[in-house]
Amino acid sequence: MGRSVTYKILEEHLVEGTLSAGEEIGIRIDQTLTQDATGTMAYLQFEAMGIPQVKTEISVSYVDHNTLQTGFENADDHKYLQTMNSNFGIYHSKAGNGICHQVHLERFGKPGATLLGSDSHTPTGGGIGMIAIGAGGLDVAVAMGGGPFFLACPRVINIKLTGRLRAWVSAKDIILKVLQILTTKGNVGYVVEYTGPGVETLSVPERATITNMGAELGVTTSLFPSDAVTKKFLEAQGRAESWRELLPDTDAAYDRVIELDLSELKPMIACPHSPDNIKDIGELKGMKIDQVAIGSCTNSSYKDLMIVARILKGRKAHSDISFVVAPGSKQVFQMLAENGALADIIASGARIMESACGFCIGSGQAPVTKGISLRTNNRNFEGRSGTADGQIYLVSPEVAALSAIKGELADPLDYDAAGFPRVDMPEKFSIDDSLIIPPSKTKTAIFRGPNIGEPPYTEPLADEIRGVIGLKVGDKITTDHIMPAGQRLKYRSNIPEYSKYVFEGVDPEFAARSLENRKKNIFTIIAGGLSYGQGSSREHAAICPMYLGVRAIMAKSFERIHSGNLVNFGILPLVFKSEADYDRISQGMDFSMTGLIEAVKRGSLITVNTGGTLIELELLATQRQRGILLAGGLLNYTRNSI
Repeated sequence: MGRSVTYKILEEHLVEGTLSAGEEIGIRIDQTLTQDATGTMAYLQFEAMGIPQVKTEISVSYVDHNTLQTGFENADDHKYLQTMNSNFGIYHSKAGNGICHQVHLERFGKPGATLLGSDSHTPTGGGIGMIAIGAGGLDVAVAMGGGPFFLACPRVINIKLTGRLRAWVSAKDIILKVLQILTTKGNVGYVVEYTGPGVETLSVPERATITNMGAELGVTTSLFPSDAVTKKFLEAQGRAESWRELLPDTDAAYDRVIELDLSELKPMIACPHSPDNIKDIGELKGMKIDQVAIGSCTNSSYKDLMIVARILKGRKAHSDISFVVAPGSKQVFQMLAENGALADIIASGARIMESACGFCIGSGQAPVTKGISLRTNNRNFEGRSGTADGQIYLVSPEVAALSAIKGELADPLDYDAAGFPRVDMPEKFSIDDSLIIPPSKTKTAIFRGPNIGEPPYTEPLADEIRGVIGLKVGDKITTDHIMPAGQRLKYRSNIPEYSKYVFEGVDPEFAARSLENRKKNIFTIIAGGLSYGQGSSREHAAICPMYLGVRAIMAKSFERIHSGNLVNFGILPLVFKSEADYDRISQGMDFSMTGLIEAVKRGSLITVNTGGTLIELELLATQRQRGILLAGGLLNYTRNSI
């Protein structure tokens, strides 16, 4: 039986375990990336390990999330990152150079390599044939130190593409269709691999859009083969030596096959408040809108914004619309400026934003109260935009640009196909890496501002834990629910301060209540529903609850990255043996758990006593992860190993 691209790469990088679906494996990591919102803590953790230099082929630190310097915190953290990176063999991409995923695709990504990133949209790298996986910052720190990354050996869903996209239908519509089919939950432990004759019709930026937003599926990663299209892209980036052909065997085995005829797809839209709440644009066309925002790591490539510029050329955005455009990288920005496309965008009335994550993470450009915002980014979780009742819809750049002109949701299929602005990929990209600072050959002083703290201390697992069920929540709780982004991200290096905002938008009193209990040795359990921990790889959604005294999460199911982060910080991820037990508990109940050490060692069921009601739960942890939990977290475990 032949092999998929997924299994070819995993086999080349396997260092522990066997390639048997569902079994834990350890793989060698070639490259890592971090961004400033999660990377600062990752580098503090790396320092705490006492390893003098990174051991990967290349590690890159990007500043792209908290670029606004409205106080000293972000500026101090950026200087810490640059000086720390210089000392430990890490490349540093400065603020203004662009969004990590866009820049990494342009300047560092390598077909057949493994990439681990402290950002959930790291799978963007799958657009050029990488196994690119999002993880918590501590996992990335361990990988930088030469440690393997552990994951469940995946099952592979093959999405076989046939046909060709017609005018006005885009790569964004492909991934929205996949989200409609697979939804955001139930896909843990899978990789999505795209094959078929339709693949060769898609450029690398289009492929990257699809793999980027594959993160919303909850899969381990998504990837395309590395072919002639990939080669041409890398040659245009001046990196022909990075290319290798990587195709699936003709008789490759897959666990599930889904066929998509690209010629039959229509423009689609993800409605509030989930990326899988999908409708055809035609069902909502004419909807009045308040804002259009084009950019983010999903749709801010040169090709995306050239299409936008050609749609806007000679036209004006509707006077009722707040309209912003953010190029994804300095390279994109510069090329738009050089060929005049930027002037066309500006002339339309668009405000030009920095090449950064910006509005996608709620860092500026929040819509008006109850405002309807069309965005080209990847997530539309409730409140993420910075406006609690904002109504965020996810669309393609084509839909966004046409709608900005019209002042209402436009259906591109109402426009003449002959008028569609087809854009060819450039033969050569503009290359200027002056904002990427290489590692220093000599040691220099590391700058540490007052907002820089230490990685929080965790204790080995106690045999008995007593406390209170501090919060009960429903399905699809995201890391944005747990740890708000936007203006709060400036506290990412200061755990005591950031912890004040845990579940701020769900229960504003939760943090203070839990911390006060913790001082009295009263610990906290959180009860959740299906797909707990969707969204960002933000490990602060585990660190900060741990700091407040959260020692376990009981849920109907967990998402992969978050469950791993919980283990990394000594929090027990517990799955209800019977989902009906979720209904038997309520917020405020006292609880007790005894005999934990033996139960964790053996992997047996863990019983929680809530006022005389016994709830049986399964610990979501491998044998290795049980050792991490016993040690109190991955940092303790790694220190002990070293």
